[in-house]
Amino acid sequence: MTSFDKPSIPHDEQLGKLRARGLLIQDESRALKYLSNISYFRFSAYTRAFYTPSLEPHRFLSGTTFDDISALYIFDRQLCLLLLDAIERLEVALRAQLTHTLAEHYGPHGYLNAEVFDSRYDHGWLLSRLEKLVKERNVEVFLHHYRSKYTAAPIHPPVWIALELLTFKEVSTLFANLRHEQDTKRIELHFGWKYQLLKSWFRSLSDLRNLCAHHMRVWNREFGSRPEMPKKRPNNWLTIPAAIPTGSQLHPEQRLNPQSCLYMQVVVIESIMKIINPGSSWAERLVRLLDRYPRISRPHMGIPCGWDRETFWLTSVQAAREEWS
Repeated sequence: MTSFDKPSIPHDEQLGKLRARGLLIQDESRALKYLSNISYFRFSAYTRAFYTPSLEPHRFLSGTTFDDISALYIFDRQLCLLLLDAIERLEVALRAQLTHTLAEHYGPHGYLNAEVFDSRYDHGWLLSRLEKLVKERNVEVFLHHYRSKYTAAPIHPPVWIALELLTFKEVSTLFANLRHEQDTKRIELHFGWKYQLLKSWFRSLSDLRNLCAHHMRVWNREFGSRPEMPKKRPNNWLTIPAAIPTGSQLHPEQRLNPQSCLYMQVVVIESIMKIINPGSSWAERLVRLLDRYPRISRPHMGIPCGWDRETFWLTSVQAAREEWS
């Protein structure tokens, strides 16, 4: 067993450490400000893409600047914000569809019946979770109104309140455990995709949302929850290779599975967005962001060569680049 003995070091020493590894630092005061507001540990996660492919560890490629790494960090931050903007719309749409479906099929408190859900779903956990939430002191105005006006009503709120109290992860899990076809078919009809596919997509989006909300890196990340591919693919579906080379000088043999990288998540977002908000400019904003940072590695996000010539993206790409030019 190896003990941990790394001490904390001041920002100027952190900067000296980067410089000793070959990083060019043009503006030291600006670099120090970055480290004091971002932290060396978070910043260092973005340095790995700039190391030499030699046996010497932690040596930067010749000519690598502090601005190169900060640009990658800024890009990743802006990408997270863009992803959150889209996921928020999809999350709200799922909550709305679940609310309408369960309320109309079973009544305002019908969800309290465990028979509505798959037998593997922990329905007791759901009731305990909601009971705890409704008893909290700092509650939403709509819940306070329900508790104060309907004093003889069940402690558990009607479904349209309950689904607003749960997290996106909890809502996606509840959605994945619907038992009856009348419920799943109705939601399929709204989103235009099969229930089994939607379960996978919303699960992965809830995980992505948590990463973005907690300011975690999404560039060059392989995700644990992988969105499934449609078995019957639409005419305009994309060509997604089984693996793509990263082009990394550090690991020239490295290949990534686009389905486990960000690209597939982005495809899922746009696939649902085309249904719930056909006039959305989200894909165009994504293209503009990528074009603004041409040196950022696309393969490390699972984006295959020629992605912007796919029919799936073409209209949005053309619109974005016409406006950009």
